[in-house]
Amino acid sequence: MQGNISDTVEDLRNLMNGFVDMLNGDLPPVGAFHDAVPVAGAGEGVTADVVVPEGEGPWPVLVYLHGGGWVAGSPKTHKKVGYRFAEKGYLVFNIDYRMAPEHPFPAPFEDCVAAIRWAADAASSYGGDASRLAVGGDSAGGNLAAAAAIALADDPAVDVRAALLIYGVFDFARIGDAGHIDPAMAESIPGLAAMGEQLIEMMVGSYLGDDRTGERLADPRISPVHGAAKLPPSHIVCGAADPLAAQAQALAERLAKAGVEYEQFIVDAMPHGYVQMEFFPQARESIDRMAAFLDAQVES
Repeated sequence: MQGNISDTVEDLRNLMNGFVDMLNGDLPPVGAFHDAVPVAGAGEGVTADVVVPEGEGPWPVLVYLHGGGWVAGSPKTHKKVGYRFAEKGYLVFNIDYRMAPEHPFPAPFEDCVAAIRWAADAASSYGGDASRLAVGGDSAGGNLAAAAAIALADDPAVDVRAALLIYGVFDFARIGDAGHIDPAMAESIPGLAAMGEQLIEMMVGSYLGDDRTGERLADPRISPVHGAAKLPPSHIVCGAADPLAAQAQALAERLAKAGVEYEQFIVDAMPHGYVQMEFFPQARESIDRMAAFLDAQVES
């Protein structure tokens, strides 16, 4: 990826959009699908794809926040993930929040907080039960899901019962670790290590800009590891081949220290993004574990 930041962001967006058909084919049956429903209270243009399970409700609710480095992705790139949770009996609100660099922090975070509040209000219109509400997200969406859940921890109008935190970024002070590339792989593909570092810098720079002081990075809206004590029961999952495994471990340690209920899975050999890659059997296995965790939490 060469050129200015706008060019590299557009490259990533085009790349992710190019995989939409491959990753989202053969969708499981659901009861209904509502495309691009406006999200009241969020920023201009923020919408949600609403996936309704088959059968009769009221269903528990999952608000899902897609990944893409805060700059790319959409409910369309993550459509099948939403359908899988609807298949498990969850009313899914798949949120299309604003993205950097056009809308840097705090806009995506604020959109996600507003979307969770909106989903709690709107759930009954689609047969959902907002008293059994969870949040989840992958990669940048995992960061946003954790940060939003912390922000809503003391909100009497929203009861977030559980969080699915899928290979997320939880501590921006350690974001450089995510640029690490396996030495053998880097040796076999010239320039790969530099490309990884450039990609991380593009994402972080787009989202946070140049102000990355220690005090700012310790803000739990940015690095939710610093607000871990306010998280609801959490399911943390990451592939062992994912550089973000260290972030997952750091968050698990904070949750353990704070006495927050959690479970953690580091899945052998899996790369970043694997939950969407259903040619890996571990993808469906991970969805099954997450759904079982949600079931235990929202029904408790």
